[in-house]
Amino acid sequence: MKKFRMIALALAAVMCVSLTACGGGDDDSKQTPDPTGTTPVAGEAFKLGGIGPLTGENAIYGTSAMNGAQIAVDEINAKGGVQLELNAQDDEADGEKGVNAYNNLKDWGMQALVGCVTTGSCIAVSTELNRDRIFGLTPSASSADVTAGKDNMFQVCFTDPNQGVTSADYMAEHMADKKIAIIYRNDDAYSQGVRDAFAAEASAKGLNIVYEGTFNKDTQTDFNVQLTGAQSQGADLVYLPIYYQPASVILSQAKQMNYAPTFFGIDGMDGILTLEGFDTALAEGVMLMTPFNAWGTDDLTKNFVTEYESRYGSTPNQFAADGYDAVYAIYNALMAAECTPDMSAADICEKLVAQFTAADFSVDGLTGTSMTWSANGEVAKAPVIVVIEGGAYVTQ
Repeated sequence: MKKFRMIALALAAVMCVSLTACGGGDDDSKQTPDPTGTTPVAGEAFKLGGIGPLTGENAIYGTSAMNGAQIAVDEINAKGGVQLELNAQDDEADGEKGVNAYNNLKDWGMQALVGCVTTGSCIAVSTELNRDRIFGLTPSASSADVTAGKDNMFQVCFTDPNQGVTSADYMAEHMADKKIAIIYRNDDAYSQGVRDAFAAEASAKGLNIVYEGTFNKDTQTDFNVQLTGAQSQGADLVYLPIYYQPASVILSQAKQMNYAPTFFGIDGMDGILTLEGFDTALAEGVMLMTPFNAWGTDDLTKNFVTEYESRYGSTPNQFAADGYDAVYAIYNALMAAECTPDMSAADICEKLVAQFTAADFSVDGLTGTSMTWSANGEVAKAPVIVVIEGGAYVTQ
C-alpha cells in the first residue's frame, strides 16, 4: 500500500537552519519525500481556516490545537514549493460563535478547515461546511454526530464510541475483577457519548458497574456526593469520561476524603499535568487513553515536543498533536490529489474527499501510524493506554 507519510526530516531541517546543527537522522521511518512532484508557483498558498476556543474556559484545547497546526504549517512552508496559510478564529467552544467564525473564514477565502476543536461547535459548523462543499478535518471533535450525513467532514481524533468501547475492552482484559464507578457530565455530548458506549460494552463484557454519578456545567466544582456514592459502593476503579478541569477537582477532593481508587480517564484528560495550580502528585497512578505521549522517544515526537516547548513554553498535549496531524493530513492529500491553490474550495473539497477515502492513502503522524479514513469520516488508528508516573506518561 502506498503511504503518504508525514515528514519528520522537515522539522529537523528547520531546526538545523534556525537553531543548531543537525544530529541523529538515522531513523527514516517517518521520513518520505513529497507524495507527488507537484510544485506550484512559489508564493501561492492554500488557505486553511482554523476554529476553536482561543479564549474562555476551554481555551487550552483551541490554543493547543492551533499551536500544533501552526508548527506544521511552518514546517511545510520552510520546504519551499506549495505554501499554506492558517487563519485561526475563536469560537469560545460555542456553536453560534463557531458559525460566525466560519462565515468570517469563508469571506476570507478559506479552502479547507482545520476544525472545529470542540464537539458542540463542530456539529454546528460541519453542517455549514457540508452545505457549502468545503472540506473539514477536525483535530479533536469526537462525536459521531460531527460527521454523520456529511461526506466531506473527517476526524483525526478517536470517536466517542471508539473511546468508550476501547476503555471497557481494556478493563475486561486487565481489570476484570474491579468494582467500577462512572462519573460523567450529562450535559456534554462528548462525555455522554463516551459513557454510553462504555456502559454498553462493559455490560456486554460482564464488568461490574456499582455506581454512576453525573454533573453538569454548573455543578463541576463539588464532587463530594459522587465520590461518596462511589466509595460507599466499594468502587476501586473510577471511570472519568470527562475533561481534565473537572477531573482535577475530583482528584483533589478524593484525596481530601482519603479515597484512593484507580482513576481511569480518556483523551480529554490529557493536559492535566500542565494545568496551572494543579498539584501533579494528585495524578500519580491515574490511567488514561490517549493517542499521543509527549514523553515518547521516536524522533517525530521528540522534535515536535522540543519545537513546541521552545515556542510556547509548555509541554504539548494531545490536542496540539491532533492539530499538527490535521494539517499534515490535509497537505498530503492536497499533494496526492494534485490540487493547486487557484482551485475553488468546492473543487478541492471533492478531490480531498476522494483522496481521504482512497484505499492507498494513509498517514503517519504524532497520534498514529498508517492512519486511514472511512467513508463516514472516522479515522482508524490504535489508542495508547498510559499511566502517570513521576509526572510523565508511561505506556502500558
